[in-house]
Amino acid sequence: MATARNSSAEAAAKAELKFQQVARRRLEADQAMKDQMSARESETNKTARLRALRLAKEETDREAAAVLAAQAPPPKVRKRAASKKAAN
Repeated sequence: MATARNSSAEAAAKAELKFQQVARRRLEADQAMKDQMSARESETNKTARLRALRLAKEETDREAAAVLAAQAPPPKVRKRAASKKAAN
């Protein structure tokens, strides 16, 4: 009977160890998933912020180009020389 108790106790200990390992892996997997989601959210926020900055800069550049174009003197128009055929 002593061996039956020992084997039963050993089986229970192995089962408990296996249960703890599975539980630890599950916790680690949950933490890894949270870390990935956090990193993804951080990347999405950073991308949105950089896009907003880029769009604002492009708008400012367009406005500056329009102001410069309005202030620039009109280009000089060259008159073409009359061709010889037209002179005849």
